[in-house]
Amino acid sequence: MKGNREEKQWEVIIEAVLFTMGNSVEVRQLAAAIGQSQETAREAALRLQARYEKEKRGMKILELEDSFQMCTRAEYYENLIQVAAAPKKQILSDVVLETLSIIAYKQPVTKLEIEKIRGVKSDHAVNKLVEYNLVYEVGRLDAPGRPALFATTEEFLRRFGIGSTQNLPVPDPVQVEEIRMEVEEELKGSSGLLNQEDTESDRENQN
Repeated sequence: MKGNREEKQWEVIIEAVLFTMGNSVEVRQLAAAIGQSQETAREAALRLQARYEKEKRGMKILELEDSFQMCTRAEYYENLIQVAAAPKKQILSDVVLETLSIIAYKQPVTKLEIEKIRGVKSDHAVNKLVEYNLVYEVGRLDAPGRPALFATTEEFLRRFGIGSTQNLPVPDPVQVEEIRMEVEEELKGSSGLLNQEDTESDRENQN
């Protein structure tokens, strides 16, 4: 019985640490918090994780390589968005989310590669994602101009409730086709506007 009480106490301490820290906490830090070995701390964190899953709590415990993190359960994101969206707009627009998806599945990737997929400039969207700490510059491509390479951050994993980019869902072909059609429509609109401007310019020159 004493052993069970100790194990429960370790879980409670780890729960408090994960909640307070917000970001991922290394196993060695959890071990220091409960005054036990790293293996004992990992086992306690995994028991806590299993309990959260069994009870279907609003939060979940993620295992990220050699660390653990508490985050919101993915199925409740829509409810959180309702709170975050009022009275202000959602932080991530459709364009930003689309750009984030490309980076997540193609990383590491350059802005040029993102723009080839989207068909339009993506500077603003990428800059917003960097500002929100969802992507970061992971290095430089060994090519003329040495363009920056972008990849997703640990914050991205935490925000979307996944333990690794290997766990990203397989893209829905229907959604991919919808995105492609939206981009084509966007390009047509831009092309039409440019043609209209060229026509007006020609008329002014003729006059």
